[in-house]
Amino acid sequence: MELKLSAIVPVYNVEKYLHKCVDSLLNQDLPSEDYEIILVDDGSPDRCGEICDEYASHYANVKVVHRENGGLSAARNSGIEVARGQYVQFVDSDDFLEPNVLKALVEKMEADRLDVLRFNYKNVNERYEEIEPNKDPKRWVNYSSEVCDGHTFLNERLGPACYACQFIVRRELLTDYMFKEGVYFEDTEWTPRILIKAQRVASTDMMVYNYLFREGSITQSVDEAKKRKVLADKLLLVDSLKAQMQQVVDKRWFEGMIAQTVISIISYVAANYYDKRKEVMTALVEKNIFPLSTYQANQTGKRKIAWANVSPRLLCFILHLKN
Repeated sequence: MELKLSAIVPVYNVEKYLHKCVDSLLNQDLPSEDYEIILVDDGSPDRCGEICDEYASHYANVKVVHRENGGLSAARNSGIEVARGQYVQFVDSDDFLEPNVLKALVEKMEADRLDVLRFNYKNVNERYEEIEPNKDPKRWVNYSSEVCDGHTFLNERLGPACYACQFIVRRELLTDYMFKEGVYFEDTEWTPRILIKAQRVASTDMMVYNYLFREGSITQSVDEAKKRKVLADKLLLVDSLKAQMQQVVDKRWFEGMIAQTVISIISYVAANYYDKRKEVMTALVEKNIFPLSTYQANQTGKRKIAWANVSPRLLCFILHLKN
């Protein structure tokens, strides 16, 4: 029997946070028989697998998938493969939802016959205090509830943030658009692929999701192997965005995201691999992506882009001096 919603939760080494995440998914106003919570134990080395099984033994709408460790994308894909919901939501296992929000989201999907719905989120620290609660929203992020096609949403409403956990997606769309496995920044690679194919997309400004900032994240990692992979995958992301850009007429969002990714690469090299600057800057130039676009860049970003368009090596040198 098809359910209304499948919430897919990849689980790995989050024993400290898992209860809060799953409890928040259970504390909802959607009838339990209408949705399922799919906990994908991605070969977690701690007690997460046992905790998942405990939930499944007590709640009929909790399903557990145990698999060998394959990373976030592989875990999400495993969840998609067994999902029975008409719609799919992704929840990271150290994050949590606000109480009683799922019913309204599902009703919005049904009423407007949406392929994709974006909702609002806030960042919290490990004490679950909101980070920057009074921060003004970015002017290029539009939470309009008006339905539009995915191309319009991408260029006019999305902004630079691509978080899979900020969307509910019609499951049919995911059949051919799974997450790319084995790479970091999978959300930024996946989000535009979904939106390009979506016919009906809208947003709600309702605060739904709490994103936890904690130590040990990929981008903050000091592990040398991870640092090298971060750099390599940022370069791969540029290639992916460039390839996807060829499928659309309005290329503004892709041009802006490529520019932001390139500035991120230059900054990363300046801080971590300055001895490799010539090799990386040459690789960037050979991708034929210059001059970079300033679309959706803030003033600081525009200044960096201007310097990069003059010379990526010069910008790298300037940023290295500031470190």
